[in-house]
Amino acid sequence: MRSTPAASVLGFLLFGLICAVQSVYSQPTVIKRRTAEEGTTLEEDIQKVINHIHFLSGADEQMRGFSNTGEAFSLHSYYDMLSNLLALVPPLLKDRFMDELPKMLVCILSGEQDCGLKAELTKTVSVELVEPLLKLLSSPALQTCTQSPSSGADPVSFRTGGEAEAETTALYGFQQTVMNILQSLPLSGHLKETLSSVMDAAVKNVLTFSVSLLQIPLEYMNIALQFGIRVPSLDDKETCEQGDLKQLIMWGIHNNMSWSFAPSLVDILLELFLEQDKPLCAYGVLDCQTPSIMPFQRSLTEATRDSHDIFFKCDRHNLAQLNDTVCADVLRGSSAGSSASVLALCQALGSLSPHQLEQVWSNLCSVVQALVSPVVGESSYCADGDVKDSIATAPPSQAAPRRAAREAPNLRQLACNYDVWMEALPADDQFVSLCSDNDREEFVKRVCSDADFMKKLLSDAVNSWLYAYCANSSADSDYLVSHFCVYQQWIEQPTGPVATVLLEFCMNLDGPRMTSLMCQNIQLLVFVLADPENIHLMPNCTNLPTPPPLAGPDLGLGPGSLGSESCRYSQWHDLTQITTDDLMHCTNFDQAGFAQEVCGNSTIIDTLLQDEEHVWLREFCNASLASLSQTLNIAEWCDYDTWAGRQVDVSVVALCWQNDQLAFQSKVCCQTSVLEKLLQDPQNQWLVSACTNMDMHALLKVCKYSDWSKPIIVDMTELALCAELDQLNFTSKVCTNGTILQNLLANQDNTWLVQYCANHSKSAVSPSGDGEDGGDPTGFKPAEQCQYSSWSISLPGVARLTLCWENDQTHFISSVCPNTALLLKLSQESYSAWVSSMCTTFTNYTSETTTPTTTTTNSPAPEPDSCWVRNLVKQFHLNCSVDFASACQPGISQNRVLKMMVHCWVESLEARVEELLTAPVAAMLEQALSTTVVFLLAVEEVQASSLHIVKNINHSVLKSVAQYLEKEKAFENKKVLLQCFGTVLTSLMQVPRDMTRNEFPVIKEYFNIPLSSLTSVLSAAHVTTVRLILQYYSSHRDTLQLSDEFLSTMMSVLLQTHVVRDESFFPELAPLLASANPTDIQALPSLQNDKIVTNAINRNLAHMTLEQRHAFGSWYSKVMSPSKIIEGHESLIADTGDLIVYLPFRYFQHLSHAQLMNGLDVLLRNNLTSLKQEFIAYSLVGNLTAQDFIRLGKISCLADPKDLLLYKDTEAFTVIQDIVMNCTHDDGLILPNYLISSVLLNSTEFKVPSSLGADRLAEIAHLLPLMGITFLQGLTPAQLLAALPALSNVSFSPAQASVIVDKLSSITTLTGPNRLQELGSLIVGMRAETLLTLTSAQLLSSLPAIAQHSPGLSPPQVNAIASKLWGYSEVVIWLKNHQVDTLLYGTPLVSVLPRISVLVNDVENITTNFYNTQQAKAIFREALETKPNLIEQRFLSLGTLGQGASCEFLKERFRADRSRNAVVEILQFLRQQPRPLHTSLKKCLIEELYKLEFFPQLIKDLGAELAVSMPVSTITKFSTDDMNVLRTTILQDPRHFLLLPRTKQALLVDKMVQSMGMYTGVFTQEEFRSLGIMSPFVLDEVFIQMDRSFFIDNLSSLLGLCYTQSKMNLVALILQEPAVFGPVKTWNKATLIQVDRFLFFLSKSTLQEISPALMTVGHIEKLFISQRRWERGDVGASCLKSDERLELFRKQQFVLQFFLGFLKINHLSSLEMMVPTCEILHSIPPAAWPPSSLTSMSPTAFSNCLELMGHDPFFESYQRSQVLNKVKQLYGPVSSFSQSLISQLAALAVEMTVEELSSLRLVERRSIAALGAISGWTDTQLAALFTTVLRSTRRVSPSQLDSSTLVAMGYIVCGATAADMKLFNAVEFSKAVLFLGQLRLPCSEEQLDVLVGLLSHTLAFGTISSWGTDVFIEIGVLAAGLPDLAMSALVKEQIEGITPTAISVIPPERFYVALNHRQISMFSYEQAAAVTDAQISALSEVQKTALSLALTLWENRPVDFRGRSRGLALSYSPLCLTLGLLMLLTVLSGPDVP
Repeated sequence: MRSTPAASVLGFLLFGLICAVQSVYSQPTVIKRRTAEEGTTLEEDIQKVINHIHFLSGADEQMRGFSNTGEAFSLHSYYDMLSNLLALVPPLLKDRFMDELPKMLVCILSGEQDCGLKAELTKTVSVELVEPLLKLLSSPALQTCTQSPSSGADPVSFRTGGEAEAETTALYGFQQTVMNILQSLPLSGHLKETLSSVMDAAVKNVLTFSVSLLQIPLEYMNIALQFGIRVPSLDDKETCEQGDLKQLIMWGIHNNMSWSFAPSLVDILLELFLEQDKPLCAYGVLDCQTPSIMPFQRSLTEATRDSHDIFFKCDRHNLAQLNDTVCADVLRGSSAGSSASVLALCQALGSLSPHQLEQVWSNLCSVVQALVSPVVGESSYCADGDVKDSIATAPPSQAAPRRAAREAPNLRQLACNYDVWMEALPADDQFVSLCSDNDREEFVKRVCSDADFMKKLLSDAVNSWLYAYCANSSADSDYLVSHFCVYQQWIEQPTGPVATVLLEFCMNLDGPRMTSLMCQNIQLLVFVLADPENIHLMPNCTNLPTPPPLAGPDLGLGPGSLGSESCRYSQWHDLTQITTDDLMHCTNFDQAGFAQEVCGNSTIIDTLLQDEEHVWLREFCNASLASLSQTLNIAEWCDYDTWAGRQVDVSVVALCWQNDQLAFQSKVCCQTSVLEKLLQDPQNQWLVSACTNMDMHALLKVCKYSDWSKPIIVDMTELALCAELDQLNFTSKVCTNGTILQNLLANQDNTWLVQYCANHSKSAVSPSGDGEDGGDPTGFKPAEQCQYSSWSISLPGVARLTLCWENDQTHFISSVCPNTALLLKLSQESYSAWVSSMCTTFTNYTSETTTPTTTTTNSPAPEPDSCWVRNLVKQFHLNCSVDFASACQPGISQNRVLKMMVHCWVESLEARVEELLTAPVAAMLEQALSTTVVFLLAVEEVQASSLHIVKNINHSVLKSVAQYLEKEKAFENKKVLLQCFGTVLTSLMQVPRDMTRNEFPVIKEYFNIPLSSLTSVLSAAHVTTVRLILQYYSSHRDTLQLSDEFLSTMMSVLLQTHVVRDESFFPELAPLLASANPTDIQALPSLQNDKIVTNAINRNLAHMTLEQRHAFGSWYSKVMSPSKIIEGHESLIADTGDLIVYLPFRYFQHLSHAQLMNGLDVLLRNNLTSLKQEFIAYSLVGNLTAQDFIRLGKISCLADPKDLLLYKDTEAFTVIQDIVMNCTHDDGLILPNYLISSVLLNSTEFKVPSSLGADRLAEIAHLLPLMGITFLQGLTPAQLLAALPALSNVSFSPAQASVIVDKLSSITTLTGPNRLQELGSLIVGMRAETLLTLTSAQLLSSLPAIAQHSPGLSPPQVNAIASKLWGYSEVVIWLKNHQVDTLLYGTPLVSVLPRISVLVNDVENITTNFYNTQQAKAIFREALETKPNLIEQRFLSLGTLGQGASCEFLKERFRADRSRNAVVEILQFLRQQPRPLHTSLKKCLIEELYKLEFFPQLIKDLGAELAVSMPVSTITKFSTDDMNVLRTTILQDPRHFLLLPRTKQALLVDKMVQSMGMYTGVFTQEEFRSLGIMSPFVLDEVFIQMDRSFFIDNLSSLLGLCYTQSKMNLVALILQEPAVFGPVKTWNKATLIQVDRFLFFLSKSTLQEISPALMTVGHIEKLFISQRRWERGDVGASCLKSDERLELFRKQQFVLQFFLGFLKINHLSSLEMMVPTCEILHSIPPAAWPPSSLTSMSPTAFSNCLELMGHDPFFESYQRSQVLNKVKQLYGPVSSFSQSLISQLAALAVEMTVEELSSLRLVERRSIAALGAISGWTDTQLAALFTTVLRSTRRVSPSQLDSSTLVAMGYIVCGATAADMKLFNAVEFSKAVLFLGQLRLPCSEEQLDVLVGLLSHTLAFGTISSWGTDVFIEIGVLAAGLPDLAMSALVKEQIEGITPTAISVIPPERFYVALNHRQISMFSYEQAAAVTDAQISALSEVQKTALSLALTLWENRPVDFRGRSRGLALSYSPLCLTLGLLMLLTVLSGPDVP
């Protein structure tokens, strides 16, 4: 863009007028009333001026045309008119013209006719004076326009000849003068400071004046911009349209963003008014090569521009509203600093209608266009017609070669005749460039949209820029790709290498597909990379899919298919039918697919290689398999550090060499030891040459020949390296390329190239392109060829110039250096720019050596000034960010130097703007600059050529946005920036940047978005922005540290928004698939048939959770119908990949045997569910080989045992045995003991236990519990001692452990050092008697082992250890050291009480021990009494003692601080307690918290334990939100819900269902999962509506829930529905393994319809194991009540006995009765078998399982009797029973007679404990047992019984008479009460009284009145023995400690007499619910009423949940209300009721 004199004149004129007006207007004036006479005179003068202007404009119509010379224009007339006009200025200003001007302008622009005389003057001056004046001023610009064709001149000629040369010479001379002055100016430090001060002052004054002058015009312009540029903002839906760059800057202005546009604006103006640097190629040189283009990037702004408003579009109908502009604030008076003029303007605009406002805009737009056009360009005068409203968009600078825009007056008529171009010879490349810039729309339509035409133009290499131009145009990209990116044709019909520019063109427009094809087709990859210049196109195949397994040979390389059905590898069933032609065809056109499917399958390839014609396949496969390594983990394969010490497969060596060459070179080629190791294999001899040639790969990074065609500096050493090591390419690409050679020879150090090219190339060209310099340099004759005088006319070529310098320096310097004109021409050429600096150096040198000096004789010559730009910047101390590397290149123009100097000066000023200007002035200046940039952007929209604004402000915008994002705290502003301007910001980013250098602060900000806004922001992001986000995440994944929730949300948005918009975007999300939400996965579009998508999923499945994998499986099942699976080929699994493994089982079960076997490798490498594993096992096991079983691995163990036993006596059976042994170590497998017994234990080696070696015994140690006591007794002590390390980790039963311990103690001292620790789990076998003999040190050393197995210790053992340890005073220290924590749960309270005072003294150090509730309460009470202040202040620091807090203490805390934070802190503290809180404490907390106003807000802080303790009446008042919080709280710890009474569970869930509105419609998956563990407790009518698809697909998770009896029945019905599994008679094996333990929910009649063949022993055992695992799990352990458990067991018993034939009447005759093994009884309990089958067991098996039978809780009396008889047969009379045998008998002893019991020898505590744990004894039996214990233990008196013996006696205690009980040692009994109190002792009332008397002994707990809650908790059921008087005196704290069991055993009469109504009303719900019917019947009505208060639904009280009726009417009983009121009155007014 060139400046014109017209523009200069206009600018100075307008500036002068404005200054005059401003100066006059700014003077203080006194407003005087104008007289009528003065007014008349002024109006007359105005009318005269108007008439004069009319006369001038209408005198000669032709005068408006103004010729180029202006001869017809009378300047004198205009001067007179202007004089009269200026004379009007003072009176007009006096008459408040400026105040009225805004209103007048608005009136004129709105089209009003009567706006006043002054308005008419303004309009006349604007329309009739300014317009011709502009034409006059712009007339010189017409001189630059091309003459019309009719003139006979060259249609494309420009100003040439002397005028242009003189102008250029003058400008250059002026610039040279300035530069010489700057360079030679001797600046001292003082002078520099002076100049700097002067410049600063000048700048300050000029800027301050300019700001004050332009303030009002800027405000006007800002208002106009706000009307014309609507800034996007978020609407109510949190959405907004995408803004462009203008809108972004406007938004920044409004939000106080500092844009820092000063340097950028200066650069823009300098580019406009300074001549551009000359291009590399001269205009007329046709053979000049176009520089290589940079990588493409399609402009985003262009893609979105159509949706934005063009500012200078004069027919706008979508202007912004007045309220959207600053006028809204001005009119409201909220805009500080607004001038009166702006107020007047806003008031005038506010009075207009929308139509008038549009008219104002239209007229103003036309005026601005007229003013701007002569300044910003020539096209408006040179072209026909007015300024167009279309946008002329030039290609981005980064995507196209640099071409100077050449403008013409009428392109269509002059140069852009496209029809002629098509018909004639190739068009002039200058015309092509000209038209592409100035006739863009038509050019794109005629050229870019016509492939044939474009190809014709591209035949000229100069036009290669067309690729970039058209790629970035609006042409159809698909059309361009289809005609130019013909990958198939490149391979099939190669005509030579494809130009790099074309490959880059295809990579830009078709990148994903081209990359994918290059990764999948080796031929295409090799074809592209054959040219080293294309190395940057090397694809990254890491995240791209492998070739589709089912794809044919057509890889999509073109429209046609490359292959046929012959390459369907899955159909190669008969390999003998595969011909060599087929193989050649597939290897040529489907190399990747062939490599994976054929080469990767050893079976196929081995078969093919048997044919000699196919031997070539071996080499092919070795090479092809290496190419597939793109999908492998190179780091895992190429572990070079280990290669020196092991044999490495040759294929691995080749793979690493090909894919990891940099590391290979350093770790292999450069490591002699490794290389020699590899070369020992003859197949690795290729490494010798490979390692030698690897330097070539490094050369590719250095020898970038394509870049050398540009005027850049190439390092001389790199040049020499390329010439030496890459001689062939160097010669062909440098010596034969004149452009490159010319550029390189511009550096005089490279003159050796002339000789080099002459020696190595026969076809070397002259660097200049002519022939004269191309001769042999060895025959160079300076006298003939160095004619310096002619160089001023015709410059020499680069070679001649260089040779003359080298061979004729003297004449060269004397002839060239003094010639200024010649030096000027030489300096303008890049290849000869060095001459000028050389001459300067020579001149400086000669001047110094010839000038005499008196001070120094040998001073060296100064170094030449190599970079004057940098030196000037340093000289003037300018701070500059300019890249001097490019600025210091040879041949830099003076224009560029001046631009850089000005840029640096402005940048330095900008850094000191705060020092130079005041804040208001600086802010106004900032706004002025920003507004100017917005205005220029608007101008550029309608210009035919670019003003290069975006290029110059790009960096400033991004930098300012980054700074704003860093400083801004309010995210709402950031959100608008990212969401509404994300697209334009992305378009400004230079995508090729290296993201690892943190140059994407804008992209980084996306990762700081709050989760609440992430969805809306990412949904609005452009796909390119999203790609940058993903790219940044991939590079900075480790440092970002994003939360899983953030990634999940981000992925959810991308899947729901961007993938839905563009399904091809899905593969790019592959790295984030592991963060996808399962719900979003299931909602994915139908992409299942897209192999790229499925391959991407398959590659990332390993990184996903099981839930995500199953979600993908569910999604994939939408296209995998059962029929499709059944009809699928046997390679279906292998073809589909890992996805098929995660199909829902209802689809998976349709896979055939052949499909499973073929895809077994795929199945085994994934995480199969147990259900699918079992399906595979029973589907495949049958006719398998040993190798097949090895492949199956542990899955084989899931087969039915009877199927595996078929392989007995075969080779495979040994493999099966090994596999089963491995399976026994896997706790996750449900392994039938029948299988273990049949396959493993039924072996001859186990017949003689003593024959087993120690290693073998250790190997089978985990199986020893199955083998039983008899087997253990057969082992020798030596065997056991050798295997002790293994045995110590096995869970043995107490009887089994006793056998082992007894044997070990016979050969070693178990009480020795560390011996007890070595016992491990065997510690449970230690006798309590032995433990009592141990010292404290021995006991302490054993506690770590006991800690791991304390649940296995018996109560006598626990009591013995705890009592003994707490008898030592050192126990306080041990407690602080946590040495005795292991057994605190079983430590008697009476043992702790004596130590409490000592403990409390150091209470702060005992706050982390695991106390039980009563211990914590005792310690807390003591601490509160002795240290009240400390406890109150540090309550929240008391740790585990918090559970001991009393209700009164907590009430005081709440009263002291009722703030929510204080309450929450207490709740959080209580939730951290290690044990459940006591019922009384929970009740107290709920009652107190309910009183708080913010109670609903505390629900989430309560925790599940307290939440479920709330009364239902309280819960019913919750809102929907509160119910949701409660539901979430309960699900966080559901075990507390399961412990609730059934009715409360139902009522609680029903309330939740109400809040969720679930009573109607389907019970959906979302609703079911939202209820979690509570789902089965919904009403039956809701449960039956469960979604059947969800039910089927989630059976495995449903099996783990808790079901009431009614829900069990419903599940049974659902299972039999046709839509589920149908009638049971149609069920198959797959159905049964799905139904699993739900089978026990079926009725007995339904069960009988199942096919008996399916119900094998192995399957039945699995059902029992499954049920037992559930019962022992967290849910099952708390789910079933005792009656429910019994009922379920009866069903299990029926299943076993029915399907094994025991229930058949004639089963003995038709079927041999099955006798269970001991092993199977561990899975199927003995009580499930008929007693006859048990008694039929072999003696050994029976003895081994006697302990199981004795402890089976479901044994009935008749079963126990028959089993006991069998025991007597085996072991003789009862009197001979050993202690071990008695401990195994347990409940079986109940069937003994009194005489037999009396004859027992109960010597040891273990035998006593076995019988004492039985509750079914009669009174006579108990008496006999008590006597037997005393006799056997040789206790003379009951007083000799210690606590451990009393604990062991258990129920037997009640066998003592009251007299005997009185003799009990009170202290020992108090120690035993902890365990005895937990039993429902059948003692009489008298006995209980005696026992309570023992507890009230002074050495025990003391008087009853002193007992606290802790003592009552400790004594448990014994509290029922309190005397009547003591019971009637119980206070609330004591009553709270009584257990429900104790309540239930209080004799009815005592209950009635001792407990009054007040005490009964204090009962907790649990206590009240324990009251028996007998007790109730004995109560008075008042007492019953009190009991009802504790049971009935009352305000804030729970309901009676004892389950007495299924229907609960939540209504008040009138009688109850009446009695309640009466009772209340009685309590308040009357005496206590007895």
